[in-house]
Amino acid sequence: MYGDPATIRKILTELGDTWAVVGLSNNQDRAAYGVARVLQRFGKRVIPVHPKAETVHGEAGYPSLEAIPFKVDVVDVFVNSALAGPVADQAAAVGAEAVWFQLGVVDEAAFHRTREAGLAMVMDRCPAIEIPAL
Repeated sequence: MYGDPATIRKILTELGDTWAVVGLSNNQDRAAYGVARVLQRFGKRVIPVHPKAETVHGEAGYPSLEAIPFKVDVVDVFVNSALAGPVADQAAAVGAEAVWFQLGVVDEAAFHRTREAGLAMVMDRCPAIEIPAL
């Protein structure tokens, strides 16, 4: 419902390979850690965004999207649904081309706002599940 096949394909194959992963830290028990590794295996540059600003999978981390000193193409969101909307708004503000809310992350107002701002948007899906199928 929140990720039609054409939008999923566009985000994963056409919009660029620099992904900011919000919520990514060195905690190997968190889903973000494994998903980031899969994205890297498929050629994506994964930028960790977490208050700790840790280096993860060889990439320096940043405490916020605004702190990243270069363009990110896609913002992948691994935060609680209540916090996801502001992250989507920040993604639009920093010039990202797409926002991806992970499985279980749902904010319908943010979904519509992000799409109205001209960004591609997928919600309640996982790129690590989708990308191998392409």
